[in-house]
Amino acid sequence: MSRVEDRWERLVRAALMRERTGIDSLRWPAGGIAGNVPSSLANNRDIDAILRAADEIQDDDANISRILCEHAYSLAQNLDPNSEGRGVLQFKTGLNSVIKQKLAKKDGGTIDRSQDFARLAEFYKLYREKNNVDQLCREEMELRESGAFTGNLGELERKTVKRKRVFATLKVLGMVLGQLTQEIPAEVKQMMESDAAMTKDLIAYNIIPLDAPTGANAILSFAEVRAAVSALKYFTGLPRLPEEFSIPPTRNPDMLDFLHYVFGFQKDNVANQREHVVLLLSNGQSQLSIPDETEPKLDEDAVREVFLKSLDNYIKWCSYLCIQPVWISLDAVSKEEKILFVSLYFLIWGEAANIRFLPECLCYIFHHMAREMNEILKQQIAQPANSCSKGGEGVSFLAHVITPLYEVVAAEAANNDNGRAPHSAWRNYDDFNEYFWSLHCFELGWPWHETSFFQRPKPKKNMLNSGGGGRRGKTSFVEHRSFLHLYHSFHRLWIFLIMMFQGLTIIAFNGNLKSKTIRQLLSLGPTYVVMKFFESVLDVIMMFGAYSTTRRLAVSRIFLRFIWFGAASVFITFLYLKGMQEYKPNATSIIFRLYVIVIIIYAGFQFFISFLMRFPACHQLTNQCDRWPLIRFVNWMRQERYYVGRGMYERTTDFTKYMIFWLIVLSAKFSFAYFLLIKPLAEPTKFIVDMGVIEYSWHDFVSKNNHNALAIASLWSPVICIYLLDLHIFYTLISAVWGFLLGARDRLGEIRSLEAVHGLFDQFPGAFMDKLHVPLPDRSSHQSPGQVEEKKKVDAARFSPYWNEIIKNLREEDYITFQEMELLLMPKNSGSLPLVQWPLFLLASKIFLAKDIAVENRYSQEELWERISRDDHMKFAVEEYYYTLKLILTEILDGEGRMWVERIYEDIQKSIGRGSIHVDFQLSKLPLVISRVTLLMGLLEKGQTEELEKVAIKTVLDLYDVVMHDVLHVDMRENYGQWSVLIKARQDSRLFSKLNWPKDAELKEQVNRLHLLLTIQDSASNIPKNLEARRRLEFFTNSLFMEMPTTKPVREMLSFSVFTPYYSETVLYSMAELLKKNEDGISILFYLQKIYPDEWKNFLARIGRDENSVDTELLKSPNDMLELRFWASYRGQTLARTVRGMMYYRKALMLQSYLERIASGDTEAAVSRREATDTQGFELSPEARAQADLKFTYVVTCQIYGKQKEEGKPQADDIARLMQKNEALRVAFIDEVETLKAGKVHREYYSKLVKADLNGKDKEIYSIKLPGNPKLGEGKPENQNHAIIFTRGNAIQTIDMNQDNYFEEALKMRNLLEEFHCDHGIRPPTILGVREHVFTGSVSSLASFMSNQETSFVTLGQRVLANPLKCRMHYGHPDVFDRVFHITRGGISKASRVINISEDIYAGFNSTLRQGNVTHHEYIQVGKGRDVGLNQIALFEGKVAGGNGEQVLSRDVYRLGQLFDFFRMLSFYFTTVGFYFCTMLTVLTVYVFLYGKAYLALSGVGEILQERARITKNSALTTALNTQFLFQIGVFTAVPMVLGFILEQGFLRAVVSFITMQLQLCSVFFTFSLGTRTHYFGRTILHGGARYQATGRGFVVRHIKFSENYRLYSRSHFVKGIEVMLLLVVYLAYGYGEGGALSYILVSISSWFMALSWLYTPYLFNPSGFEWQKIVEDFRDWTNWLLYRGGIGVKGEESWEAWWEEELAHLRTLRGRILETILSLRFFIFQYGIVYKLDVERHSTSLAVYGLSWVVLAMLILLFKVFTFSQKISVNFQLLLRFIQGVSLLLALAGLAIAIAFTDLSVTDVLASILAFVPTGWGILCIAAAWKPLMKKLGLWKSIRSIARLYDAGMGMIIFIPVAFFSWFPFVSTFQTRLMFNQAFSRGLEISLILAPNTGI
Repeated sequence: MSRVEDRWERLVRAALMRERTGIDSLRWPAGGIAGNVPSSLANNRDIDAILRAADEIQDDDANISRILCEHAYSLAQNLDPNSEGRGVLQFKTGLNSVIKQKLAKKDGGTIDRSQDFARLAEFYKLYREKNNVDQLCREEMELRESGAFTGNLGELERKTVKRKRVFATLKVLGMVLGQLTQEIPAEVKQMMESDAAMTKDLIAYNIIPLDAPTGANAILSFAEVRAAVSALKYFTGLPRLPEEFSIPPTRNPDMLDFLHYVFGFQKDNVANQREHVVLLLSNGQSQLSIPDETEPKLDEDAVREVFLKSLDNYIKWCSYLCIQPVWISLDAVSKEEKILFVSLYFLIWGEAANIRFLPECLCYIFHHMAREMNEILKQQIAQPANSCSKGGEGVSFLAHVITPLYEVVAAEAANNDNGRAPHSAWRNYDDFNEYFWSLHCFELGWPWHETSFFQRPKPKKNMLNSGGGGRRGKTSFVEHRSFLHLYHSFHRLWIFLIMMFQGLTIIAFNGNLKSKTIRQLLSLGPTYVVMKFFESVLDVIMMFGAYSTTRRLAVSRIFLRFIWFGAASVFITFLYLKGMQEYKPNATSIIFRLYVIVIIIYAGFQFFISFLMRFPACHQLTNQCDRWPLIRFVNWMRQERYYVGRGMYERTTDFTKYMIFWLIVLSAKFSFAYFLLIKPLAEPTKFIVDMGVIEYSWHDFVSKNNHNALAIASLWSPVICIYLLDLHIFYTLISAVWGFLLGARDRLGEIRSLEAVHGLFDQFPGAFMDKLHVPLPDRSSHQSPGQVEEKKKVDAARFSPYWNEIIKNLREEDYITFQEMELLLMPKNSGSLPLVQWPLFLLASKIFLAKDIAVENRYSQEELWERISRDDHMKFAVEEYYYTLKLILTEILDGEGRMWVERIYEDIQKSIGRGSIHVDFQLSKLPLVISRVTLLMGLLEKGQTEELEKVAIKTVLDLYDVVMHDVLHVDMRENYGQWSVLIKARQDSRLFSKLNWPKDAELKEQVNRLHLLLTIQDSASNIPKNLEARRRLEFFTNSLFMEMPTTKPVREMLSFSVFTPYYSETVLYSMAELLKKNEDGISILFYLQKIYPDEWKNFLARIGRDENSVDTELLKSPNDMLELRFWASYRGQTLARTVRGMMYYRKALMLQSYLERIASGDTEAAVSRREATDTQGFELSPEARAQADLKFTYVVTCQIYGKQKEEGKPQADDIARLMQKNEALRVAFIDEVETLKAGKVHREYYSKLVKADLNGKDKEIYSIKLPGNPKLGEGKPENQNHAIIFTRGNAIQTIDMNQDNYFEEALKMRNLLEEFHCDHGIRPPTILGVREHVFTGSVSSLASFMSNQETSFVTLGQRVLANPLKCRMHYGHPDVFDRVFHITRGGISKASRVINISEDIYAGFNSTLRQGNVTHHEYIQVGKGRDVGLNQIALFEGKVAGGNGEQVLSRDVYRLGQLFDFFRMLSFYFTTVGFYFCTMLTVLTVYVFLYGKAYLALSGVGEILQERARITKNSALTTALNTQFLFQIGVFTAVPMVLGFILEQGFLRAVVSFITMQLQLCSVFFTFSLGTRTHYFGRTILHGGARYQATGRGFVVRHIKFSENYRLYSRSHFVKGIEVMLLLVVYLAYGYGEGGALSYILVSISSWFMALSWLYTPYLFNPSGFEWQKIVEDFRDWTNWLLYRGGIGVKGEESWEAWWEEELAHLRTLRGRILETILSLRFFIFQYGIVYKLDVERHSTSLAVYGLSWVVLAMLILLFKVFTFSQKISVNFQLLLRFIQGVSLLLALAGLAIAIAFTDLSVTDVLASILAFVPTGWGILCIAAAWKPLMKKLGLWKSIRSIARLYDAGMGMIIFIPVAFFSWFPFVSTFQTRLMFNQAFSRGLEISLILAPNTGI
């Protein structure tokens, strides 16, 4: 049994035993009292071990078990005598009950406890004898030393487990005995001492057992590891440690012990960092060279590299502050001192907790502690450091250094009111860190002094007030909530766009570049300085809140710039205006000339500086000259000097590339803007300005005497909006084309079908050896044709084990069948056949095709072979058949039989040489030969029996007769002697009298393969059938031809970690979850069976079940049930799937290490060439496993795992199960422990790392105390930060828990890591971008849309961002970080509350600002799950959009926008916050356009302009008024997706895919997403409220209720959609156009599309959205929700009132209320315009008409109030109320009828009035809601709430009625099902079954 099967079997047994009996795999209780020691007692780790031992020996001696339980009880009593800790009382009660039960079993007799010591000592001896301890150890050692265990690792592991379990019990017995008495018998004491040596490997360790015996793990046998361990030893210069300082007896004291004693670091922190430093040093050494095995020592270069890498940020910090590092000269620092400094830094970092987010603060701490250490080094005996031992409280780095800092940070974080307070009201992590960017930080002193830095803010009652006393201001940046940040951060972009717009407009209005035009163009000078002045004004405003605390120089610079640009704007503007006034055509104006000279000098200076800065040498020169006061002052005035953001330049070639890119984009943009936007409006604008007085339809305030200003604004406003956003569209188009060309250059998509895989398969081994295999010196030496063939065979032999492992993994994952696996597997090619044997899926049926060609007998030999050779695989099949048959017959035949075979083959060779094969052999008889050979092979592959041997001999004789009599036509006289012997033997029946039955494994394999080759008649061109298996093989084989770095041996590669944050998502589906049915009767299991039918059948085959097995049969088998849970979990977005995928890295490294070790001629391996390609033992090899562990670590940081364990959550059990299944998996979590201090319960927090234990639970490796609750900011980055100390290696890959990985991709990880050493620009890479494949795309059409959108961005988009734009950031997982670079610079994310809600992207910002380099690589991919339901997608996009809104406010975006050169700034803007701003601007363009049209229609200006244009035949004006406007060019944003399809699918498939998406209404979905992003982005900047949205990531097949959709989309989509519809109706009713209906449709079609998409998309993509029964239920649910009154504790999903209150929660600030009021004023334009269009007003434009309309509106509101009067208030006068309501209704109807009959009021006027009053009412409602506190004070809130309910009811009915109408028609529901699940239908799936009630499960 293989290791994998053995481990899996153990896992199943353990899991089932726990589930059934509560007993684990070692027969220790998995739960109960032994597994539930309270956290408050967790500091004493002995209690749990004692209780487990007590359960272990219960059956052996219940009395001893009772002694152990009583001792555990006494320990718990001593720790918490009053049982005040959480769960302690229950634990003690339970334990006491167990003790009583044990006492009850003593037959009522009394117990003499005085004999307990003796009993325990006696039992110790008996237990040793019973388990044969000495023999057990001896057998294990013999097996280990014999080397036989490599083939039988399971036996060794079983013996090791048994030995460890026995000694673990003995260790507990000895410990308890030692604690109970000091008088231990000498014999027992001697045994205990002897046994203690055997329990040393029970010490918990992570990767390297540094505190265990040397032989405990194979990893300690590596020379580089031993060299690193040796390098840490105590050196001569270190002071002696005191005698009382304890050191484990298994090792000698080292540097970290010295640092431990001096600074009081925690023990587990020291142990953790000891291993960390050892791994860094050993991996650094292995990358240089492998040390000598006898006395390994680290090279100086390896130590220096680690030293410089680890302390690079500290060195730069010292240089920035102009202070001397702790060493005088780097050359003077010895190797030992370098290691000591590195160790000190990592010990500080490892215990810094949340302060790790403050990297320069760590530099400050390190600087002082290193200086302190240098003083201590001068002493003879080590002394505790003063900074860590204040006040006689003991030596503690945590208590004296970190805790004071943490408490200040925590107090500030508490002041953010859970994210609701303004950012300016509290200091975040960046504010604290940036304090250490100036020399003022040294005012803190060392040890810490009480300065204003440590001033804790007082909690404010009103968190909305950013002021207040008792707090320190911001440091250097204030995140004010304002859209002005976009201008402040990217002012160069806006200045450029505005100046270009001004210039193009001047040219358009003048027509040519005459002198007047040039003079007007010179007005750009004043524009520039005025906009720069505006920037300086924003500098002043944006720093409000930090003036008191920021550096004085920074404040001085702000005001100097303000004065400079203020004076410059006045001076330049004055010069220009004065010069223009004095200018005369033939005269010269001195002032004008002076103005021109000033402009030329300034522009020339700016251009010269910008040009010069493009060369890296100039930057370096500038940095060197930065010490000169003048240069420093000029640089300081141009740009604030920060610690980050220095040297952000690229080399000249890179700059040239992205400059050319942007010049192309800008050329296209401004050409479009000039010819299609600006120039067409020049003449119409002049015409409108020059027009006389216009009669307006309404009372005009602005335009009548102001050249029709509003009319001009209505024409130009959409143009300006398009002008501002079309640059993004052109960027999208050109980047798509550029990315397409880059992808084609990189050979992406060359293999995009199975046909391509088949056709190029013979090239795969060579490509694999070139790219993924370690370079071999002898590969390039083959030159002759024969050597080339031999090289191909060697390549195939080395390629085959990797390929076969890929195929086996596909089978284990149930993507292929067993038959497909057999066809796909590649022979080892290690035998003597003179050819390469290819997989059978290439050769299937080829023999029969070749036979048919040969049987025709119409060709000469050359023609025959030419026809066969047209198909390479047919040729390969024929050759393999020919040589394999000869090999088999030669092996099984002796004597004359073998002579006959050799004779026949010699004759064939001669005939081939003569070219007469078709003459010498009767080829038409080949079918007879093939049939005999097939029969013979079928017999030989069976086991040998006497009867079978007789049949086989007869078959060989038949073959002989066929060949001799029917086929052979050669002249036998040439070899008469041999033929006569053969004929005589045949006559005497001696020929083939005995067969040598195949017994050799290789020969049996050849027999079986030849039999398959001759029996598979069907083509295998569609193998594998599974689409996912095809995609993976296609991508892997395609990547073999792509450029990637040459790989290094595993031992020399960079080491890396994988890091996955987890909170409480699904780990492993339980059977209850799989079988639970939704409201339609659909379970997850049923859903998966229908979505993945082929994989379900493969799964059943794998577990030995028939494909028609009923599900209930599986539930009867516990083994199958566990398999089923894993199968389902591997198809969801679960942690189990992620862990399986990431552990492929370890498996790949083990395989690569194992094969490389064999290939390198390792004498210890002592294997043959055939074994060199045998992978049977790669997972069993201790060396391969140790090498993989040395290079790879996987840490899952399960934040609340400890809490889940305490509460008995299933997630905890499942995580433990994953650890048991994956021995290298490590789980980190935050453990909250309650302790007693002074009678009060205090919470303490620990960062813990655990791994799988022998007893089926987890074993604690490290437990590091934290200064407090680590969650001060955003949860995910805090979760990452606490656990990152447990990661290892040079690199770290961030993986989310909805990701997957593949074994074949894991093989390429070594290549990817080598990218860190490749040339990617002026700086080495710090983040390697990795391609993602979205694996959820096949579930539904929505999932497909998201998949295609995501794929377009993560491939084509990021490809261009990395090259040529040099502006790729980190957009989430699965990028690979330079680990040491990032952990010394703040980590892999930022964590400040709300502002860092999109925590991942800040890692890219931080890396770039700190002179990092982010690249992108597409030859490797990682799986990624995405949300598949519309609501999930909307929540996710809302979170991302809100996060981008917060990014606008952040200092990172500001600094990048300021410090990038102009072109990189453009790239950065349009791919981050600019993308969302342009998205919002697209929607605003529609609004501006429609409100402009509404103005022209309602004011009457549009009709008058059309009339005058028709009279004057002004076609330009007519065109301008009837333009469709070019915001419809947004369709071009689909180009990247189309080009991505073409590149990776081919043109035809791309066209089909795109058309399919359109038919599935993808445009509707993307338009809806446009609204989602716009709403959340805009609202976040205006009001805040961004927060993490848990989307669930589950399978969405349930029907979403109408009310749920309404709650989610009402304010983001429905309100805005109805507003657009109202504008369109107004334009339809009152607009004027010559084109009639066609003109209206052309103008408004895109707006109608957007409005309808926003209103109905949630119901269009809602499963069963048009099923009548569902609609009826939805209506009932919606009305109940609408009418149910809220109250305390009522949630928004239960009541409309509660939901409405939640929707108004974002309106918290005065600024927000004012902005909301201003935005709501737009709704009043409807009433103002429409009332003047009524027939009743008789063309009057008096303001009284508008006033009268308000009277009517007030009466309507009063009437509404009468009919909605509270029933509770009116309970005493119900009759009177009814009477008043009736009279009011009658009077209202009578008044309306009289008005229609006797006045000019018409029915149309009534309808128009409704159209006017509805928006006005909504505007009033929005303003009242914004001023909610005031409304409550006025007593109007209940009335406003009633009106709001009415509006929501009305909007709901507008949406609901069309949905209900279409639900009457059954075909609509069918169409919708097809629409949503078309992808599934195309694969033959039965989605219709999913959407219908089912009771089969």
